[in-house]
Amino acid sequence: MAVTGPWRRAASGAGLLASDGSISATIFAEMSALAVRTGAINLGQGFPDEDGPMEVLEAARGAIADGTNQYPPGLGLPMLRQAIATHQERFYGIRLDADREVLVTAGATEALAATILALVDDGDEVVTFEPFYDSYGAMISLARGIHRTVPLHAPDFQPDLDQLRDTVTDRTRLILVNSPHNPTGAVLPRETLELIVELAHRHNAIIVTDEVYEHLTFEVAHLPIAALPGARERTISVSSGGKTFNTTGWKIGWLSGPADYVTAILAVKQFLTFVNGAPFQPAIAIGLGLPDSFFRRAAADLEAKRDVLSLGLAAAGFTVSRPLGGYFLVADATPLGYSDGSELCRRLPELAGVVAVPISAFVHEHRRADYSSLLRFAYCKKVDVLERAAARLAELQH
Repeated sequence: MAVTGPWRRAASGAGLLASDGSISATIFAEMSALAVRTGAINLGQGFPDEDGPMEVLEAARGAIADGTNQYPPGLGLPMLRQAIATHQERFYGIRLDADREVLVTAGATEALAATILALVDDGDEVVTFEPFYDSYGAMISLARGIHRTVPLHAPDFQPDLDQLRDTVTDRTRLILVNSPHNPTGAVLPRETLELIVELAHRHNAIIVTDEVYEHLTFEVAHLPIAALPGARERTISVSSGGKTFNTTGWKIGWLSGPADYVTAILAVKQFLTFVNGAPFQPAIAIGLGLPDSFFRRAAADLEAKRDVLSLGLAAAGFTVSRPLGGYFLVADATPLGYSDGSELCRRLPELAGVVAVPISAFVHEHRRADYSSLLRFAYCKKVDVLERAAARLAELQH
């Protein structure tokens, strides 16, 4: 299949374009297929292996039985839009007009895609941190934007603030922020978030935040940029129910922000999926209204899983990061004698019966050497699965 124009650029940026011009699988699809073929434990893809809260699941079943099976409104069901607005005020003190400032999407990925396509014109610059979630580069390229990045530095994966200042210029249209961060699990501190707001004002840029792991932070509380002084009027906040409620397959996401931005994004979104997930929308609304104890328990359970896998990887000889949120941790294979994370990931099912993903899959080609020995492992799995993976990885020492 030949790929030309912006589609070629987008495919290449997302790692989909093979050297002969054909479409090839992403590293994520490749690693998952390798797990199936070898019977290895798949810690490469970030999806839970346990269902979410029964209240949410039962609400979806009830909605299907009650006939909520046709197209919902373009903005999303009013029940969910109001639940999102209530959630933002409850947790962060952000007041939203549910009828004008909230849009339900097919997961956070569609929210980000529609936002970038709506707000970025040919030649506009979009700044992200690097490593970055793979769809960012693809969508910036499809919008004919220019992708500028600020590297995150190990071991805590924080940016150099002077590099951030130098990267955001008057050519910057969007500053795209992902915190808690995929793939590193870093959480940006208030100082960095405040600088982003300052730079957005100075250069008349729009802030877009990817906050899908907002309720899954450890030791620190999530601070949304939109809650900071001066940020609300120029910030699009993106999140979803998939990670919080273990319903990644439902693909119910949303964005919120100033009404003019939401209207512009809706103009694009309606030609992507149009609408989606009618019976799942009231179910996620129920989830957003669960008591604080649910959200605390979800984070605590995930933190415990992080620690199980961290100890196992350290025992295997990796140098292991300490993520403060999300589904993933980063392990450096250098102490084990491996400098090429991609090569190790392809050999790991044979060596230890475990699948991971190289961090180099999340960076531009010219920066791959800086992250070449790093692997991403997902710990959003059952404890017994993580324990078995840790035991298998220990064999690397023998």
